[in-house]
Amino acid sequence: MDSSSPPLARRTQRLKSSLVRDILAATARPGMISFAGGLPAADLMPALPVAATTDPALYQYGTSEGEPVFRQAVAAWIDETGLHVQPEQVLALAGSQQGLDFAAKLLLDEGTPMLCEGPTYVAALQVFELFGADIACAPLTPEGPDLPALERLLAEKRPRCAYLIPCFQNPGGACYSPQARVAVAELFDRYNVILIEDEPYRSVALDVSHPMTPICSLLKRAPWIYLGSFSKILWPGWRMGYLAAHPALMPHLVRLKQAADLHTQRPGQHAVAHWLNSDTRSRDLARLREGYRIRRDAMQAALQRHFGKLADWEMPRGGLFFWLKLRKHDATRAMLDRAIERGVAFMPGEAFFANPAEGRQHLRLNYSRATPEEMERGLAILAACLTEETCTA
Repeated sequence: MDSSSPPLARRTQRLKSSLVRDILAATARPGMISFAGGLPAADLMPALPVAATTDPALYQYGTSEGEPVFRQAVAAWIDETGLHVQPEQVLALAGSQQGLDFAAKLLLDEGTPMLCEGPTYVAALQVFELFGADIACAPLTPEGPDLPALERLLAEKRPRCAYLIPCFQNPGGACYSPQARVAVAELFDRYNVILIEDEPYRSVALDVSHPMTPICSLLKRAPWIYLGSFSKILWPGWRMGYLAAHPALMPHLVRLKQAADLHTQRPGQHAVAHWLNSDTRSRDLARLREGYRIRRDAMQAALQRHFGKLADWEMPRGGLFFWLKLRKHDATRAMLDRAIERGVAFMPGEAFFANPAEGRQHLRLNYSRATPEEMERGLAILAACLTEETCTA
């Protein structure tokens, strides 16, 4: 039997395993305290509208673009943000990760220059690197990107596109100020850079008083793709997401959808549309935010007790994560392995940078799933793993 490797596309040499998904598999064992994934809290989700999914007609093939009722409801949902789109500009997705895949297929050839934030979403890096992007990263502040550094990169790299997460950025937690949003839009218009704006955490806003106007809505020249997800607020097992796009890009994205999976599952689209049009939506979101605020505050208190002398961080104003910078220690994959042996998981910062060495002193902690007691115990173990020369179970 020939044991040689089968002939594969060259890009598979760039295909990396997702560290988040690897950790989720490792943390499935009983008793594990996981601060690793971005899993939302099941107890804070609204009741599933079963009646909206029982029509037998929903279990036949559907259109690639999405169900009319879904596209209409999502267009209205996006309209509330200040980005005005027509239902014809909305595409139903199997989670917003599918939108990242489509954007990469549409915009990236091997060697195509593009910009991201530094740090940025680990699964976005995974797909952009797969398609061979030449990625440059603009440093982040709590109010948005370092604007002089961003402009230098735009002038030097001349990127085709940029990927940004302006609301409660994953992993850094930044929420762009109104001034930063306007400045970024002006730069992208000046350099004619296509914007991929990802907004999975917009609805998990806890302490923000200023408008979070999508940057896409401020663009006057540059094309754009706007991604959103319901997986952080509604039944993530449905894998329901969406994109809206500049009219010049929309026909190409529809064809990519046709080639990928024909259409997104129809019962989930109807369940989400039912919720978007319901009179319980505001109450459901208020309950979710209050639940996350309590958990966020509990982790902030536990971090102050156990990491106050070890790290610096900004308390997140929304989203699901704390982003820590260690003062003297590294949070590497080796340290993660030691922590998992002791029953605790986290995300090492090196996974969130195009150059992993930039993230060695960072770690990301999810606060949405653990109880206050688990936070207290788990963070004490993590602190010990950082400060002890060896960690044994």
